[in-house]
Amino acid sequence: MHTPTTEPRPSIYYDYRVHEPWLPSAHPPQQRSKVLIVGAGPAGMVTALELARHGVPSVVASAELQVSQGSRAIVFTRRSMEILQQLGVAARMTENGLPWRFGNSYYRGQRVFRMEAPHDPDDRFLPMLNLQQQYLEEYLLEACAANPLIEVRWGNKVTRVDQMEGCARVGIDTPAEPYTLDADWVVAADGGRSGIRTALGLQMEGASYEGLFVIADIRIDLPLPTERLAFFDPEWNPGNTILMHREPHGIWRVDYQLPPGETPEEALRPESLKARIDAQLAMIGHPGAEWELDWSSVYSARALTLPDYVHGNVIFTGDAAHLLPIFGVRGANTAFQDAQSLGWQLAFVIRGLAGTKLLANYSAERVGAAREIIDEAGKSTRFMTPPSRGFRLLRDAVLSLSLSEAFVRPLYHWRTSRPHEYTRSMLNSAGDDNALFTAGPAHGAPPQNIRLATDDFLLDHLGGGFDLLYFTAAEAIPAPLQEVVAATRARGVPLKVIAVGAPAPVAGADLTLADTDGHFRRRYGIRAGGGAYLLRPDQHVCARWLTLDATRLHAALATALPQ
Repeated sequence: MHTPTTEPRPSIYYDYRVHEPWLPSAHPPQQRSKVLIVGAGPAGMVTALELARHGVPSVVASAELQVSQGSRAIVFTRRSMEILQQLGVAARMTENGLPWRFGNSYYRGQRVFRMEAPHDPDDRFLPMLNLQQQYLEEYLLEACAANPLIEVRWGNKVTRVDQMEGCARVGIDTPAEPYTLDADWVVAADGGRSGIRTALGLQMEGASYEGLFVIADIRIDLPLPTERLAFFDPEWNPGNTILMHREPHGIWRVDYQLPPGETPEEALRPESLKARIDAQLAMIGHPGAEWELDWSSVYSARALTLPDYVHGNVIFTGDAAHLLPIFGVRGANTAFQDAQSLGWQLAFVIRGLAGTKLLANYSAERVGAAREIIDEAGKSTRFMTPPSRGFRLLRDAVLSLSLSEAFVRPLYHWRTSRPHEYTRSMLNSAGDDNALFTAGPAHGAPPQNIRLATDDFLLDHLGGGFDLLYFTAAEAIPAPLQEVVAATRARGVPLKVIAVGAPAPVAGADLTLADTDGHFRRRYGIRAGGGAYLLRPDQHVCARWLTLDATRLHAALATALPQ
């Protein structure tokens, strides 16, 4: 019998809520589910919310009775906030999080590099926002609870998955009794130690790094701004690296590398934690400062991915699909992009709007994203934790030269998480004008946000299906285009038409956005009326034209919805 923890998790700043377990004896006999999502972490809940946005119900099974322990993922990127905005939780994130855009790298007591993340007047969100993962999960849970298409089952641990003809049969244990649930599709969002991945005998590809890091969340009053702090080769931890981040509620994360040979058990002893945190505080000019420990853990950097995320009727997402180094905030931020991509593509397959090729596309696109991240993160990880004498010599040379030579200092900066551009996606139109554009988001890129007015941005108006941005000053969308739009909608495909540039509402458009100074048009590289962009339901560009006609719009939609 499954026995999840029933005591609230300890924390000095967060009140954990223990939910009642879902028991089969208290419900009617189980009907076959459309989608069973295993795991109620960020990847699982974002997938459920995305499926619901497209009208597909799901059951979310969590082995636990409460949200995850510890701050875990704390840095959320602008693109993640844009995804969370679609799910209705970005406002609460902004209200309670700490935004930032600067990072500082130190070597031998000297600041040798100051990172400034780009921020454009057209961006609604700052580049980064710090907030503990418990709050994110709480907000996502509230959104799930408010949606009648989502059922969260606490205390339900998946113990077996059998592939059947056209579905999967899942064994689930609860605190009272086990039961079996059939599901057309199972989404494995059960984290880095995915039991489903193990049960199916799947192997990840990539590399694991030997260095171990301690995460310690402490409550302390430090008069420092919300900026990332990185210390290389500090006096109290020679040869290693330390990171510090401010979190809400007076919490600071201290993240330090362990010397070779030290075990996690040794590192997490209270006296070991105290000595090292005291040493770090002394090094930054606050010796003897009072602090209180909230949570600590040990992790190692891994850069691994499954080579395919779709296995029969089981689909992997988030950490269950890949394990990425946290340097560059790539964990939860990558999971959001996975879940957003999976949500709409699985929903369209279930609703019969596309064939299962769309799921193959999900796998190809997100495996490609993981491999790109692994390549970039590997560079960061090798700089943070040199895996060999040669890498250490190179890293130490950069550190030494940075004290006197400005040109090497940018080498400290590791690229942070960013949205993968599906440049070679099978959903991109082959007959459009993508290659002729000299500006604007290209094939596979997310859209450039545009400030329309105070507290009003382009991305506020997108979402829920395909979006056609049609640039025109005319009174109406051309009739042949309207016919393609009507025929597409008649098939059940959600398609919103947004006219850009006209001073008054345009007939045939769902929304008209003015562009009196031409700023919108210039940012999108549009030279004249009749240009257009087609965005997928996850907002990535799949076609763009300098001049759009009905034939090419029809072809682009057919390409984006393979049968």
